[in-house]
Amino acid sequence: MTTPSGHTEAIAASRVIGTSVYDTEGSSIGSVEDVMLDKMSNGIMFAVIGFGGFLGMGERYHAIPWASLDYDPDKGGYVVPFTKDQLKAHRRIPSRN
Repeated sequence: MTTPSGHTEAIAASRVIGTSVYDTEGSSIGSVEDVMLDKMSNGIMFAVIGFGGFLGMGERYHAIPWASLDYDPDKGGYVVPFTKDQLKAHRRIPSRN
């Protein structure tokens, strides 16, 4: 099936992972590190956003609802209604290290 703009409704996870994430002001928050799937509905539940750290050390992760990501082709990334500070203030996913 296609969207109203003629695009397919499906996207490969490999195209999503690594995509930059921005707040509504255009500031970089981080990037999509993973996606969490809902096994019962066969849909995506969350995008795991990685931010902070340097060369993989000290990076933090936060899961945000998939529906809150809005792809902006001009930015080449997703825009979310959160700031980096808001994500830092909430419970996060433990580090993968």
